[in-house]
Amino acid sequence: MAVPRPPSALVAARLHEAGPGARIAVAGLVLVRQRPGTAKGVVFLTLEDETGVVNVVVWRKVFERFRRAVIAARLLRVTGRVERQAGVTHIVADEIEDISHLLDRLADPALSRAISVPPGRAEAPGGQGPRP
Repeated sequence: MAVPRPPSALVAARLHEAGPGARIAVAGLVLVRQRPGTAKGVVFLTLEDETGVVNVVVWRKVFERFRRAVIAARLLRVTGRVERQAGVTHIVADEIEDISHLLDRLADPALSRAISVPPGRAEAPGGQGPRP
């Protein structure tokens, strides 16, 4: 199965399908923002989607460019390159988009249907093919 290319987001459970250096997009709720004093301006984000978590590395220049989104967003879409080190997969961010406004649509059934995936196209949790 082909890995979705940006702007389509790859779910956390399918990150293993993207090869090192692949440019992908991920989206999820912001669980954690870390900016350790020893990291020389690097920000680490943890995003969560319906299938798991994604680790994101935001270098200083990218952080400066997308500062508002990194600091304030509740829901982000991040485009970047896949990197694997010591068995851990990270996305090194190139672009960051605050898509928090989409959370409001979840409360309105009519609007949430409008943004849902067409029938037969959604995957079961864990990337195990179409949902029944």
